[in-house]
Amino acid sequence: MRTTMMSRMLKGAAAAVAFSTLAACASIGGGRDAPLRPPVVTDPAPIVSGTMRPYQIKGRWYRPVEQPNYDEVGMASWYGAQHNGRPTSTGERFDMTALTAAHKTLPLPSLVEVTNRANGRRVILRVNDRGPFVDSRIIDLSRAAAEELGLLSQGVGEVRVRYVGRAPRTGGGMAMRRAEVEPAPQPRPYIQPVTTVAPVVSGASAYWVQAGAFSDRRAAKRIADRLGDRATVQDLNGVGQAQFRVIVGPWPDANAAEQARQAVIARGFGDALLISGG
Repeated sequence: MRTTMMSRMLKGAAAAVAFSTLAACASIGGGRDAPLRPPVVTDPAPIVSGTMRPYQIKGRWYRPVEQPNYDEVGMASWYGAQHNGRPTSTGERFDMTALTAAHKTLPLPSLVEVTNRANGRRVILRVNDRGPFVDSRIIDLSRAAAEELGLLSQGVGEVRVRYVGRAPRTGGGMAMRRAEVEPAPQPRPYIQPVTTVAPVVSGASAYWVQAGAFSDRRAAKRIADRLGDRATVQDLNGVGQAQFRVIVGPWPDANAAEQARQAVIARGFGDALLISGG
């Protein structure tokens, strides 16, 4: 009888352990679209003065506002070394290794939950900057955030963004990867920057963005297709090892071309160059 009693106690303990393990998994995971458990913010940072005023970029007005029910699906891009160490809209220094993001209208600083729709990975991010000012993009991620979400290699991807609430005075980012099967990463063609070949463009006042140069025309064509209608493949007539380059444009002035170059960089082409026909 004593042996039977001990056996029952052990079975009960095992069941309790199993239940507690499932409960812990549910608190982190749950369904694919279940919200994460955000960090508890007991001393929220004040909204930075001036960041909630309406502002205009490229002729378009943006009106920041507290949006407790904000829940949007759209495209995300990421920014990294070219902005590292620069001040953000909150006055904080951008750290590409921190879990942060930029948004056009949410309060600064605040917390958002971002889900990569392709693989289910989720993160909590600290929003401390404004942007991205590119059509169809709803959020700009730090390099670390893009890496956690599995968006680093492709440059952009579809995400779901939910407003969590006010951010703590520092930090607040939290990686919450899902235990789901991710699609196999697709190899990207090597992009060789070309800085010594004179640009072959028409019009002395035209400006272009060079996204990259390749030894294979098909690889260049794939990149041009990804970058849209204004991207073309240019034959360099066998100058050096890279015979084909992808250029985007033209634009009538350097400012417009520089904005386009930043957009190309956000797509993952960090060596994009500004070239002119003059």
